[in-house]
Amino acid sequence: MRFLIVGMVAMLLVVPQARAADPVGMQLHPEPRDVPQMSFEDEAGKRHDLSAWRGKVILLNVWATWCGPCRREMPTLDRLQARLGGPAFEVLALSIDRAGPDVVRRFYDDTGIEHLKILVDRRGTAARSLGIPGLPATLLIDRQGRELARLVGPAEWDTAEMISFFERIVTSSDKED
Repeated sequence: MRFLIVGMVAMLLVVPQARAADPVGMQLHPEPRDVPQMSFEDEAGKRHDLSAWRGKVILLNVWATWCGPCRREMPTLDRLQARLGGPAFEVLALSIDRAGPDVVRRFYDDTGIEHLKILVDRRGTAARSLGIPGLPATLLIDRQGRELARLVGPAEWDTAEMISFFERIVTSSDKED
């Protein structure tokens, strides 16, 4: 019995700290991981490489308009970009819709998405090269282009806890530069 009580007390002391460090399951990797080279197109059909965003902390969300959980979380990503997006941080929402940018534009217009760029990987090569098992999937990428954390599944990206988490990541990456 004494062992059980000590174990429960230890869990109560550890669990809140873990949640503060990695809200909603976005756990930092012990070491940054390499991210494969990838390219995708914008709304105008222009090709972009992920490396073009080096120097910023990136939240890369891979999603599709036909994915219900993706559709529900997109407004929270838009609000996160509106709140924190700038020279140090950017949300990149990468659609894997085969129909291309037009279907994404319709979705953005219908749902009031205003702050996210339209980026599309029609062939889904980015998702395959990243080893993404399902949608939505979100990677936190540092200024050097390395993966710091990953979350497979939806989240509310604009909660106070999440915003604080991303502010800490951006601030700590500023100190590393």
